[in-house]
Amino acid sequence: MIRYLRRIVYCVALALAWQAAPVGAQTKGEPVKIGAVLSLTGPGAGIGQPERAGILLAEQAINAAGGIGGAPIKVLIEDDGSKPDIAKTKAEGLIFDAKVVAMIGPTLTASTGAIGAITNGEGMAELTFTGLGPKIEKTYKSLFHILPPQELNARAMLEYTTKSLKVKRIGILHDTGYGQAVMNSLDALREKYGVEFVAVEKFEVGATDVTAQAAKVRAANPDVVFVIATSPVPFRNARQVKIDQPIVSAIGSASYEYIRGIGEYADDIVFPEFLVGENPKPEQAKFVAAFQKANGALPKNFEAAGWDAVHIAAAAIGKAGPGAGPKDIATAMRGVHQGAMAKYDFSRDDMTGIDLSSYVFSKVVKGKFERLPFVAK
Repeated sequence: MIRYLRRIVYCVALALAWQAAPVGAQTKGEPVKIGAVLSLTGPGAGIGQPERAGILLAEQAINAAGGIGGAPIKVLIEDDGSKPDIAKTKAEGLIFDAKVVAMIGPTLTASTGAIGAITNGEGMAELTFTGLGPKIEKTYKSLFHILPPQELNARAMLEYTTKSLKVKRIGILHDTGYGQAVMNSLDALREKYGVEFVAVEKFEVGATDVTAQAAKVRAANPDVVFVIATSPVPFRNARQVKIDQPIVSAIGSASYEYIRGIGEYADDIVFPEFLVGENPKPEQAKFVAAFQKANGALPKNFEAAGWDAVHIAAAAIGKAGPGAGPKDIATAMRGVHQGAMAKYDFSRDDMTGIDLSSYVFSKVVKGKFERLPFVAK
């Protein structure tokens, strides 16, 4: 009980810091309902669970600060099991039955495609935790991305490889979901960066053993190996088949859950990402301290993304005004938003507005993330 009371008091202070709301603000009336579909189980759970943690903290903080115009918010969270067909069904229930006014999520790229078609048809704002993927997403004008486009993730990986490691022979191990989306962008950028992909091996999302593919990458003797997936399995397998070269990954695997899953093999993996809780940028320090105090753990990118998504949605609902419908809220969401993870501009063509200069680069050392001095330009 004492811990619970401390948490409530803390959330009031947190809301003051972030929203300048008066102390003791109260909420009343029917809650404003926001839907969220996340991968809380299955291969994407290592990302979805941190996203939920950020969402729940933001919900508490906003309500402790008085909600939206005095009305509390309620984020209705559903688990898609990391499967796009379930994501679609859960989203339909939230939109058409629960009557949410905006959507948050999903966690994985394929599920974004499944839900995006629905929210686009309704003109409803959807704050997805994936970067810009298939080209059709550019036609969805109410689909906003809290994570960067895969082209930007690919550029960040290549910037580090060619300018910090100063190597160009790359082996790649990637899954058929998120990894394939990043791989498509890597392929498009290959000539620009003058790199050679000496081996490219893919595996199904959720695969429990990719040793054979990892062995083929090792046999090509690359200078560096890219492992792009939302699972700890390929990282473990890469080291188990004696891939000793540097491993560079993408933001989709930069979570403590995945690092714990990789275990003893996690050391020295490099991630282009946005938030290193052990050494945050000055503008991120308040959020990191807030999350750590409330949860007893440091946040990463996906906790910050969950926090940002709820605050952006709440701000747009408040801007649209009482009685505003989903289309009005989506319109109000377009523009610049300063978040804990990054600065977004939803008026931009990529529907995220995140720049390459926003990336930080980290290396895992004994289960912790160490921010590197390298800066991409």
